[in-house]
Amino acid sequence: MTATAQVEDVAAELHELAENAGAWPFEEARKIVERLKRKPKSEVLFETGYGPSGLPHIGTFGEVARTTMVRHAFRVLTEDKIPTRLLCFSDDMDGMRKIPENVPDPVALRPYLQMPLTAVPNPFGGGFASFGDHNNAMLRRFLDTFGFDYEFASATDYYKSGKLDAVLLKAAEKYDAIMEVMLPTLGEERQATYSPFLPISPTSGRVLYVPLKEVNAKAGTITFTDEDGVDKTVPVTGGQVKLQWKPDFGARWAALDVDFEMFGKDHQTNAPIYDAICEILGGTAPEHYVYELFLDENGQKISKSKGNGLTIDEWLTYASPESLALYMFQSPRSAKKLHFDVIPKAVDEYFNFLARYPVQDWKNRLGNPVWHIHSGNPPVEELPLTFGLMLKLASASNAEDKSVLWRFIQRYAPGTSPATHPTVDKLADYAVRYFVDRVKPRRTFRLPDEVEAKALAALDAALAPLDGSDRDAIQNAVLDVGRAEPRYQDMKRKGPEGGPGVSFLWFSALYELLLGEKEGPRFGSFVAAYGIPETRALIARALAGELAAGAA
Repeated sequence: MTATAQVEDVAAELHELAENAGAWPFEEARKIVERLKRKPKSEVLFETGYGPSGLPHIGTFGEVARTTMVRHAFRVLTEDKIPTRLLCFSDDMDGMRKIPENVPDPVALRPYLQMPLTAVPNPFGGGFASFGDHNNAMLRRFLDTFGFDYEFASATDYYKSGKLDAVLLKAAEKYDAIMEVMLPTLGEERQATYSPFLPISPTSGRVLYVPLKEVNAKAGTITFTDEDGVDKTVPVTGGQVKLQWKPDFGARWAALDVDFEMFGKDHQTNAPIYDAICEILGGTAPEHYVYELFLDENGQKISKSKGNGLTIDEWLTYASPESLALYMFQSPRSAKKLHFDVIPKAVDEYFNFLARYPVQDWKNRLGNPVWHIHSGNPPVEELPLTFGLMLKLASASNAEDKSVLWRFIQRYAPGTSPATHPTVDKLADYAVRYFVDRVKPRRTFRLPDEVEAKALAALDAALAPLDGSDRDAIQNAVLDVGRAEPRYQDMKRKGPEGGPGVSFLWFSALYELLLGEKEGPRFGSFVAAYGIPETRALIARALAGELAAGAA
């Protein structure tokens, strides 16, 4: 069989398996395939929306990453016979309704409230023409770094260049029908002043939330009372007005003929409104995917203006983009906390999935997150130790330079080096940064009580005669010490010869007493990497009270 024939066979097998694959990107992609049967098109448009009212947070990235996964699944289902595009649309013509809390000199922005974001001066410097331009650039920089295939679109550009003129004129023509959709969703007071059109004041440049005195569909104009008290008539085209955000959603879908868009659960109740307005304006509502919102460590919704979530740059300070993409792939319809403590687990889970991929059959590969993260072509990586173990080694050794960490890595995995294992070297960088910034300031050591002191002394004695390269012997010694102490016996687990197993309380005590943390990797692996003499010295310091006294 020729190489070309083999590739064709694999493609055919993938297509057949993809039609029944259970991963959520395939479920969404199949909906788009069915949509094309009802409404044939020569090109499929995927869209994501971004509100640049504050610095982009990871949820914004998540929309692009997840949509890219659906797009790739669609290409596999259709054997790449239908061209696709991904449009990242920034609502940067929205008025700045409040000043974000995480900008320098917030007072300086006060005069620009209600101005379009692309008309607000940039408080961050750096040569950007406006606040909106700066925030757009922050988003694009990361998307480019990650290698997304996308087109960027600015609402300001689309409104001012006339790209939305046709749908805006249609909105003027269908004004009454749009109002029939919108008014029942509003309170009585808001109904009296509501208009889907928001004029841009010719006097102040602000986005005005004012009632309209007239909508002239034939002329394509609206009349309103400006901030100076004078009635003004302006065209709905050419960037003189913008649409309220709910009509804007549906109008954009109609104007661009969008086929797929995902959005957060906070939009779910508005989705029928978006759909209805899209239909009124002559479009076909796209396929939707509603995801759960991210929460901060306190369970509060992440907000760009509050800055209470992780930024893209913060995640990338401590971990790779791929680990972030994995976090986005997993359970998108479940609310998840998004804070610094989730990063180490995401890193190790990513490499666990990567390690499984080569030995899986194609059915299971299509369910493996790394297939979706890497658009069907995950790299081959073999790690001799976990990121979690690296973090504990950094903590135990107080490593502020990765050369310190490499001494332990090479003890654990002889023959490794930064040159032979560049991915490990990169992870060592991440581990040292994470330890210095996130772990070291929060470590809390405590004095061992009488039982704990006895167990630590027993562990020290058990480790003394062992060869540091025999990880299983080390782990068994740790388990034997735990089984011998009644506090740490677990009667629900079976140990050797039917005796009691070891409770997690033993390992919790070890991590709290020796590392000042609540949890960690397999303790035998830690000792093998850190070294038996070094671990015994750590035990001695814990027993002497030096760690709890802050000598670490």
